[in-house]
Amino acid sequence: MAKKTIMTCAVTGNGTMPSQNENLPVTPAEIAQAAIDAGKAGAAIAHMHVRDPETAKGSMDLNLYREVVDRIRDAGSDIVINLTTGEGQRFVPSEEDPSIAGPGTTLCHPSLRSAHVKALRPEICTLDFNTMVNKTWTVINTPPTLKVMADIANEAGTKPEIEIFDSGDLNMAKDFIAKGILKSPAMFQFVMGINFGAAANYQTLAYLISQLPENSEWAAFGIGKNAYRMMALSYLMGGHVRIGMEDTVYIDKGELCKSNAQLVEKGVGIVESLGGTMATPAEAREILGLKQL
Repeated sequence: MAKKTIMTCAVTGNGTMPSQNENLPVTPAEIAQAAIDAGKAGAAIAHMHVRDPETAKGSMDLNLYREVVDRIRDAGSDIVINLTTGEGQRFVPSEEDPSIAGPGTTLCHPSLRSAHVKALRPEICTLDFNTMVNKTWTVINTPPTLKVMADIANEAGTKPEIEIFDSGDLNMAKDFIAKGILKSPAMFQFVMGINFGAAANYQTLAYLISQLPENSEWAAFGIGKNAYRMMALSYLMGGHVRIGMEDTVYIDKGELCKSNAQLVEKGVGIVESLGGTMATPAEAREILGLKQL
C-alpha cells in the first residue's frame, strides 16, 4: 500500500498580519476554529502560534496556548496539535550599538520559549534549527538553546518537528541525533523560500533530502508565491505537505483566501490530482509514532 500523505495546516504564524488578509485568525477562539475547520477539510496536523488579541503580534502567553488547545479538544476534534517554539528567537541590533538589542528584539531564555510545551504536552512542537539573517534582524538558535528546548520536549513526551532553513541546520540536527539529544526516527520540515535561506526549487530540496538520516519522515513547504508548487514538489519527491495562512494568504494569484480550510481544500486537491491519498489524524499518528488519542 502506498504511503499516505500528511497535510499540516499552519493556521496563523507570527509574520502575516490582518492588514494582509482580514480573514487571518488572531484570537484563541479564531485560531482554534481555524484548526478545527482545517481538520474537517483534510489536514491531519494543525501547526499553531498564538497572538496578542489586541495587537495581533506573536505571543508566548501560556494562557492563550491553553485556551487554543482546550477549545480544539473540547470541540471533539482529533487533529494532531503542533505548537510552535519559534517565538523569542529574534535579535534586532541597535543602530547606535549593534551589541545591544534594539526595538523588536524578542530573544529570551529557551525555557520561556518552551514553557507551553512543558505545561500542555502537545503531540508535536517545532524546533527551529536556524541561526540566520531575515530581512533586518537575526534569528538566533544556538546548540545550547536547542538542547534546552529538545530536553523539555522529550520530557513532555512531545515529538519535535525539526525545522530546517538551510543545509547547515540539517547538519546540526544530525549531530543532535547522533548524540541522543533528539530521538530517531526524526521528523523534519524543510522551509523553502525564506529570505537568505534554502531556495524554493527542485535542486535545493533534492540535496536536503539526500542528507536526511535514515527512516526520517519529512515535509517541505514554500513561502508566498512558492506555496503551491513546493507542495506539489514535496509530494512528488516522497514527502508530506503543508499549507496555511502562515505561509500564504492567497488562494490564487491576486485572490485572497477566505480561510485556512479553503487553502487546505486546494492543497488536498493538488495532492489527490497527483495520485496521493491524504492521511487522517489517526493515520498521521501511526506514521509519526505518536500515541493515539
